[in-house]
Amino acid sequence: MSTDLTLAGHLEGLRAAVVAFVRHAERAGLDTHVPTCPDWSVRRLVAHQGMVHRWAAAVLRGQRTDADASELEGRSTADPLGWLEDGALDLVAAIHEAPEDVRTVVFLNDAPAPRQFWARRQCHETTVHAVDALSAALGRYPGAADTWVDPVLARDGIDELLGGFVTRNHSRVRCAEQMRLGVLPTDADEGWLVEVSARPTVTARLPAGQVVDLDVELRASSVSLYLALWNRADEVSVAPDLWERWRDQSSIVWG
Repeated sequence: MSTDLTLAGHLEGLRAAVVAFVRHAERAGLDTHVPTCPDWSVRRLVAHQGMVHRWAAAVLRGQRTDADASELEGRSTADPLGWLEDGALDLVAAIHEAPEDVRTVVFLNDAPAPRQFWARRQCHETTVHAVDALSAALGRYPGAADTWVDPVLARDGIDELLGGFVTRNHSRVRCAEQMRLGVLPTDADEGWLVEVSARPTVTARLPAGQVVDLDVELRASSVSLYLALWNRADEVSVAPDLWERWRDQSSIVWG
C-alpha cells in the first residue's frame, strides 16, 4: 500500500533510528547477546544493518555490491558503530541524489515509486534493528514505552508489512482454513483487515467502527502493534489461543 509519509518523514525516521541504534549498541556492548535475534551478537547486528544500507545505496545507484564482503567488513572493522553511521550517511546521500523517476528494483506489493520505496524500506529496516539493539541493552524484549518510535511512523510500518510483505505470492503467511485477522490500533481511526487462506493473503484498510467478523483481533497502540507484528515485543493483548493459532497456522517468519 502506498505510504502516507513524505520522503522527508522517512528520512527523519531513518535518522532517529540510526541515532538510537548507535546509542543502544554502545550501551549494550558489541559482544552482548540480542534477545530479539537469537544467536546474534550486537556486533553481528551492526554488521548486518551496515551491509543492508550499503546494498540499498548501490541499488539506487545502479551499482553492484558484494553483500557478504560488506558484512564481513562490518564485523572486522575496528570501529563498527562509525562504520554503521558512514553507511547510513551514504544511503541518505544516494536517496537524495536519485532522480524522482529513478527506475530500479522494488520487491513489495503496491510499492510507492522506487526512490520513496527505498527511503521507506530502509526507515523501517533500521528502526526494527535499532529496536534489536535496544533489546540487547535492556536484556529483554522491549515494550512500546521503551522506544522512541513515533505512532505515525509505526502505522506506516504496519501498512508496509501487512500490505507489502505478507501479500506477496511467495509469502509463508498461509493457512488451510481461512482466517480473518483485525489489526486495530487504539490510537488511530483506521486499522487493517488481513484475510489469510491457502491462497496469497489479502489485506485491506479497515475504517474504525466498521463491524466485521474476526477470528483474531490485535488491539493495542500503534507502536505496540508495530513491535509485535515484527516479533520484537510480546505486550499485545489478545486471547492467547487465537494469537497462537494465527502464528502457528500462518507460519509467520518476519525476520
